[in-house]
Amino acid sequence: MVEARFVFNVVTDDLSSDATRELLALHLAGMHSHSPPGSVFALDLSGLRLPEVTVWTAWAGNRIAAVGALNMLGDRTAEVKSMRTHPDFLRRGAAAAILETIIDTAADRGVELLSLETGSGDAFEPALELYRRRGFKNGDAFGDYRKSEFNQFLHLEI
Repeated sequence: MVEARFVFNVVTDDLSSDATRELLALHLAGMHSHSPPGSVFALDLSGLRLPEVTVWTAWAGNRIAAVGALNMLGDRTAEVKSMRTHPDFLRRGAAAAILETIIDTAADRGVELLSLETGSGDAFEPALELYRRRGFKNGDAFGDYRKSEFNQFLHLEI
């Protein structure tokens, strides 16, 4: 059986809707349940409201499908943050729509290197597959992150 594909409306999100907050809460809970203590670097609502962070959500009609954010780091670098797909929309293109918006916006803002930090293990494989399919490559830690046995860092030259 072929999974249904959706056309997603990707919008800048002000974090005020219950649907967005619920999806971000699911994201944080998932990160904590699949990561060792001290290894979760996901932003909470206050972190996502910082002026250097832009958040987008993808919608299928009136249903939230995915969320993601761009954190401008300075010196022509930026970071992908808070990528999460609603369980009802897994592997239907919602995360790809968010990621393309993040990459396009980063390019428009003059970013030359887009990076992300994520974990290791089965729970992280679908996201890693998406990032690698889009051209992200494993590399060194960046910013204030430190390498561990659990985390990994991916980078995309724009």
